[in-house]
Amino acid sequence: MIEPKRSISPRMEARFTGALYLVSGWAFNYGENTACGKLVVPGNAQATATNILANLPLFRSGLAADLFSGVLFFIVTLLLYDLLRPANRTMARIAAPFSLAGCIVMTFGCFLHLSSLLLLQTPGLSQNFTSAQLQWLAFESLTLATQGVNVSMIFFGCFNLFTGYLIFRSGFMPRFVGALLSFAGFCYLVNYFSWFLDPALGERLLRYLMWEGTAGEGSLILWLLLFGVNSQKWLARAKESRELPSGEMAVAV
Repeated sequence: MIEPKRSISPRMEARFTGALYLVSGWAFNYGENTACGKLVVPGNAQATATNILANLPLFRSGLAADLFSGVLFFIVTLLLYDLLRPANRTMARIAAPFSLAGCIVMTFGCFLHLSSLLLLQTPGLSQNFTSAQLQWLAFESLTLATQGVNVSMIFFGCFNLFTGYLIFRSGFMPRFVGALLSFAGFCYLVNYFSWFLDPALGERLLRYLMWEGTAGEGSLILWLLLFGVNSQKWLARAKESRELPSGEMAVAV
């Protein structure tokens, strides 16, 4: 039986989205924790500068991974918008800009990482600044980059909150995935807002809230990779919401 379809199966698009989501998350974790995170010594600009200069390939790979993660998640955002807009186009249009804003803030943080490297490696600067001053400026750039990540996570928290609602109401993905993702978004918001109120409180809350965030996004990634979406229900919902133009074709498998 031939039905009105799109040029690509919603299920295949969902699986592709899950794959990009997974790679983006891996790249972010590598950049923030495995690479740059290991080189920064809290409260010690000199030790941090020494670590960076002694491990330049690691630091640069972390910077590249952060940029790569941001680009991939920009694409993931657009794909999720396309997949979920049949559930509620207005809500999808509200959710997507939060994620795009988070990607932009994260990219700005990458440039702060780059500026710290330039401060430590540009020879001419030593004529106007002492080594201690340059190390301090580089350390402050990294600190600002960390704050940028915290701000971006607030945007991503809002995105997860709204995206989880869309999944919950969609009918073509399980409600428990949407509920977990919305809860993860709520945890992100609580955790990262607390950082601005009291960094020590944010550090304590992170121990309890990080697993909820991991479970929420992890469940979405796994479901997209393993099952995608129910193409028949997606097509039916798309027709109802007029997201599938007449005459457009797609494989519903």
